[in-house]
Amino acid sequence: MKQIPSHVKKIITTLQDARFDAYIVGGCVRDLLLNKEPKDWDVTTSAKPKEVQKLFKDSFYENEFFTVTVLTKSKKESEKQVEVTTFRSDITYKDMRHPEEFRYAKTLDEDLSRRDFTMNAIALDSKGNIQDPFNGKKDIEKKLVKAVGDPKERFSEDALRMMRAVRLASQLEFSIEEETKVAIQDVASLLKKISQERIRDEFIKIIMTKDAMEGVELLRDTGLLRYIVPELEEGYGIEQNKHHIYTVWEHNLLALQYAVKNNWSLEVRIASLFHDIGKPRVKEGKGENSTFYAHEVVGGKMTRDILIRLKFSGNQVKKISKLVRYHLFYYNVDEVSESSVRRLVRKVGAQDMEDLLQLRMADRIGSGVPKAEPYKLRHLRYIIERAGKAPITSSMLKTDGSNIMNQLQLEPGPQVGSILSILLEEVVEDPKLNTKKYLVERTGELGKLKKQELEKLAEKAKVRIEQVENKEDSMIKQKYWVS
Repeated sequence: MKQIPSHVKKIITTLQDARFDAYIVGGCVRDLLLNKEPKDWDVTTSAKPKEVQKLFKDSFYENEFFTVTVLTKSKKESEKQVEVTTFRSDITYKDMRHPEEFRYAKTLDEDLSRRDFTMNAIALDSKGNIQDPFNGKKDIEKKLVKAVGDPKERFSEDALRMMRAVRLASQLEFSIEEETKVAIQDVASLLKKISQERIRDEFIKIIMTKDAMEGVELLRDTGLLRYIVPELEEGYGIEQNKHHIYTVWEHNLLALQYAVKNNWSLEVRIASLFHDIGKPRVKEGKGENSTFYAHEVVGGKMTRDILIRLKFSGNQVKKISKLVRYHLFYYNVDEVSESSVRRLVRKVGAQDMEDLLQLRMADRIGSGVPKAEPYKLRHLRYIIERAGKAPITSSMLKTDGSNIMNQLQLEPGPQVGSILSILLEEVVEDPKLNTKKYLVERTGELGKLKKQELEKLAEKAKVRIEQVENKEDSMIKQKYWVS
């Protein structure tokens, strides 16, 4: 078990020296027992808030929860602020989420009895002595998420605890204890009382865990998913055609799993989970010849509506629904032109193309194919990068034909083009030469050359520019292993 940091231990010993009971409690104790680094530290004590503040001058008390925030001099972000809360009990809850009234508890056990899960109802003193009235340590050893006391009562107090149970199971790779799980199934509808913002935040935490696939499956199994994203459940048991070996539901989960495995962003993970969400609504026919025409269009609109309902940010709504909408882009080497790739980039946005390709790879693995990135996807990356590069043209120069004609008193003609080609080749070789001063001086020198000599230099310049372009193209091909 990891040790209690000195800054936190000092707070506990200071309270104990003043003859108050004091313990670290909650998630930080759970993390210590799991040999993990706690993200924050909570202390519970018999001292009242004013008594805590007298002992810790560098502190503040700005809430109704009996919690004083003590500031430390630790350089570690997780230890800079430690919340010290007086033993308390919650009397009644409003809106199935927030305690309506608090009162001071007389004992540590009374304080621990109000907590959500046994793993979070363990206290630890400065010497490492454990107070564990609900056998949370054993449940941690058994890898169980178990409610404290009557699970239905705990969930009736705060319905979001049901999603938290799923999140902890997914995050820690635990199972939900059977009685606790049955209670969630029985009272899952209480989630309707919770605001969409709170549901969204907990849903995001589940999606960002290392076992998000199991987390989403648990949401379905417990009956919670129908109060979060019921549209996803429509894919459960829906068979696909000859191109797939999994149901829509299984396919979406496997795509999510691949995105998680690669540690891709929240947006790509949600898009992977939602990318075929429209299939059940457009399915026609049965068996291996069934079709799902325009499911990406329907899915994009559904995704947009879901994310708006869950109060995701405008940028997230736009990006994720766009990824779902365009995940089925068509690309075959030698069949799709560079101009069509440019159109795809314009629709999706250059900044989101990598996310779209990641989604496509997750889609492929979710379909049961062995390779996430086949040759044609690597070739597409090559075309995207090549199309995104500015072509080598005279427009790169800090001069133009009009300037040259004015300087040399020339009429439009081949001589102007030859001078531009020579200047461009020199700037490509040494970009520092692309200044008005140098180009004016060099234009004057080239204007004095005979026609035949100028044309000869221009031809060499064109050949050299073509060589540079071919070299760049070859380097991009090597980067993506394409020929």
